[in-house]
Amino acid sequence: MRRPDPERLDADAQALRRLGYAQELLRDMGGFSNFAISFSIISVLTGAVTLYGHGLRFGGPRVMALGWPLVALLTLPVAASLAQLASSYPTAGALYHWAALLGGPAFGFFTAWLNTIGQFAITAGIDYGLAGFLAPALGLPADRAHLLAVCALLLLSHALLNHLGVRAVAFLSSLSAWVHLAGVALLAGALWAFAPHRPLSFLLENAPAPPVPAFALPHAHAYGFLVGLLLAGWTFTGFDASAHSSEETLDPTRNAPWGIVLSVAVSAVAGFLLLVAVTLAIADLPQAAAAENPFTFVLNAALGARGGAALVWVAMAAMWFCGLASITSNSRMLFAFARDGGLPASAALARVSPRFKSPHVAIWTAAACAFAVALWSEAYEAMTALSTVALYASYGLPILVGLRARRSGLWRKRGPWDLGRFSFALNLAALVWIAALMVLFVLPPNALAGWTFAGALLLLAAYWKLWMKKRFRGPRLTIP
Repeated sequence: MRRPDPERLDADAQALRRLGYAQELLRDMGGFSNFAISFSIISVLTGAVTLYGHGLRFGGPRVMALGWPLVALLTLPVAASLAQLASSYPTAGALYHWAALLGGPAFGFFTAWLNTIGQFAITAGIDYGLAGFLAPALGLPADRAHLLAVCALLLLSHALLNHLGVRAVAFLSSLSAWVHLAGVALLAGALWAFAPHRPLSFLLENAPAPPVPAFALPHAHAYGFLVGLLLAGWTFTGFDASAHSSEETLDPTRNAPWGIVLSVAVSAVAGFLLLVAVTLAIADLPQAAAAENPFTFVLNAALGARGGAALVWVAMAAMWFCGLASITSNSRMLFAFARDGGLPASAALARVSPRFKSPHVAIWTAAACAFAVALWSEAYEAMTALSTVALYASYGLPILVGLRARRSGLWRKRGPWDLGRFSFALNLAALVWIAALMVLFVLPPNALAGWTFAGALLLLAAYWKLWMKKRFRGPRLTIP
């Protein structure tokens, strides 16, 4: 394996030292591996597959044809805004550091906790969703107890591999990117080649009977379309992983920003091709929407039981890689927040394995907390909605304070990846979309996610006011 250039390593370590931190984690990720970790967490073969039924039942084919590209376009300004910040301050704490540096300790505290909660929920959603596919494929009952057991084993595998260090994760993340691209090509190609197709006009049809609440019945299709956007909204999360991996990435001021933006752009195209291919293969829309698992139902009906099952295994492999990368990102957030004293048991969570140079305590904590979220609710949509809302809230805070700091002159020195004169427009577009998304994805049937998020905010506010405000000083960073 080719070793990194010592001069490059030394330059990156010195840049990190100027930001207040010593090089503790192993810096071994190249640009492609950094892109791959975000691409793997976005994972169109996870979000677009596990929530395909949700999108189909609420929004119908229109959510695939119009909702997916709409959400992709609205997500790009968010990604670009975060990329600009990542280029200036490439640290493992990422969003938390940016918010604290440009807005103060309170902004950093809330950003860190929201990102942490969102990442616990997204990891739970990934592995619990995979368990819903894997248990039946292994001949196990798809009841709650078996799904939780399979989910626990998946989390165990992800934590163990992350414990072994970033070299293993970087290799598997790079492999994951190719698995995702090949998987999309295989799924879409098989459907285009062997399945009967509906006309393109079918893509504009509504859901046959969207299960909307009573108050929304007069506008059932419009409401269902908006709720169905969770399919794309949840998929386009986790791209901040490229920033969280900055301290393990070579030349992070360039590679981390490109990892963030390219992961969203490539996922947008790949996901759209996949969704269109699957949707046009639906023979009977009401029957598919009513199926227990509409995605596998469509594949089995279009390609036969054996062909459909084989392609589902391809998707499950991609989901496993997605869960692996999610633990990587989550543990780096925990590690960075803990080394600044922002968490209970911070001294333990900030430990780095002497042998593997990985934040091993944070890794196992991330896996355990994700399992706790899986225990919290058996409603899969609630997990995904909670993770989407919490993560985008943690994206919005640093974008907001960054916009304010740039206009006030506080943030003067920016990295090589900069939005220039388009900064204000793109930051504003990002904030508007984040605000809209946070309303959309707590509407019924996802009210549980909304109440949980509101409760978490109240608890965090009390924790900050009564205990942490006088104790937490934020990261050691100084504005260069």
